[in-house]
Amino acid sequence: MKTKTQSKYNYDRTLYASERNDIDLAIAGEALISQGLKMHTETNFLRLVELIRGADTAYVHAEMLFHNYEHPPTDKRVGTYMRCDPRYIEDLKWMGFRMMSQAHNHSIDFGEGGVLKNIENLNQYGVVHAGTGRNLAEARAPAYLETPKGRVALLSGTTTLFSWGRAGDQRRDMQGRPGANLLRHYTEYTVDPKTFASIKQLGESLGLTQGSPAYKPHGSAHIPADTKTEIHVSGLTDGLHHYTRFRLGKKNEKHSYPHPPDLEGTLERIRDARRMAQWVIVAMHNQDVPGDEPPEHARIMYHAMIDAGADVIAGTGPHQDRGIEIYKGRPIFYGIGDFILQNDTVLLEPQDQYENAGLSWGATPADFYDKRAGYEGPGVGRPTRGQSVTPRNWQSGMHRVRFEAGKLKEIRIFPVDAGYGKPRWQQGRPVLADGDVAREILDRYQRLSKPFGTRVQITGNVGLIRL
Repeated sequence: MKTKTQSKYNYDRTLYASERNDIDLAIAGEALISQGLKMHTETNFLRLVELIRGADTAYVHAEMLFHNYEHPPTDKRVGTYMRCDPRYIEDLKWMGFRMMSQAHNHSIDFGEGGVLKNIENLNQYGVVHAGTGRNLAEARAPAYLETPKGRVALLSGTTTLFSWGRAGDQRRDMQGRPGANLLRHYTEYTVDPKTFASIKQLGESLGLTQGSPAYKPHGSAHIPADTKTEIHVSGLTDGLHHYTRFRLGKKNEKHSYPHPPDLEGTLERIRDARRMAQWVIVAMHNQDVPGDEPPEHARIMYHAMIDAGADVIAGTGPHQDRGIEIYKGRPIFYGIGDFILQNDTVLLEPQDQYENAGLSWGATPADFYDKRAGYEGPGVGRPTRGQSVTPRNWQSGMHRVRFEAGKLKEIRIFPVDAGYGKPRWQQGRPVLADGDVAREILDRYQRLSKPFGTRVQITGNVGLIRL
């Protein structure tokens, strides 16, 4: 018998389009943008724009800080100090991008003030973004976009960042630290008995292990005690635990693992987003290991994130495409290359950069970029080193990921050419690739995805993964 609070009517009905559980996502790689986009009219550029706009929503990894040099640069002395005029956020939106990840190794290029100003500018232009915040909770938090096909959550993290760029937790009696969602990792070496004995003896003689009276490393209270099968050596730090772990085994091996508290903190927010949104995208920046193969700690992390409820893992960082894995019916992009590559037209660089390049105080930005690329002199000759002589850094894919009834249906890979070999004022802007460049990109996806059991079919200038 029904109570007064129950209804005699059946409420099992369909009201909303999103109940079909279908969505078509455009997923692009790294946007290192420093120039405008809206004025260009090439056919292959406009076709790419239409492919992005044609999706239900589009995501890109914005590896720039949008600000006007309001804050001084940090003392990192490597790479480019990534900055873009905030007005070009509108150009990315014009292309169709409404979701942008912000956790990367450049998040702290202009200090904590730069982090906050970047967030302010993204908010002003109405972009859904994730990965940085006023404190660690904000940096880990999901951001949400409402679409006709359902609510989409975006989370962002990086495994590559200076330790002082990591956002800090808020306390009841102390404010948090602005920064990025850094997921740290550590290296563990398994070594044979002879090597193990040599490391133990060396560590004790140099005062680097707990067997030595001179052993007083920073953070030593958190280092586990040495055992008969484990040695924890101070001084060979990976920037996380202030020690490197060696385990006794039968042969010499190297492994890398996620730092459990960092991973669990992000998994907690993924599980939260899973209950708050229909679709969950996790963007991860991993620049720790170059080359075709993703590092071990990245694979462990990404599988755990799918297990926690992520629908798509969009990996960036190596500045090149890597393979695609379909894990439990969800795609993992282990590396999406450079979609926009304009880091040689960033307006200004700090004095530290010129000093490191051996240039005088009066040198100009063009002098610095020429020296970095190995020109014979200012504007003389051609580049001889760095990404300027690596074609694959100027090639990537723009992906359309389609779900039907909640299940992954297909991934279409559209090869992108960012102008390898062109003058710096031209190169870096994406257009749809064709001819040999398109084939090279798709062949690479096919080759690198095969070890994951993923078959990429090539039809014309499009790669296709079907389930």
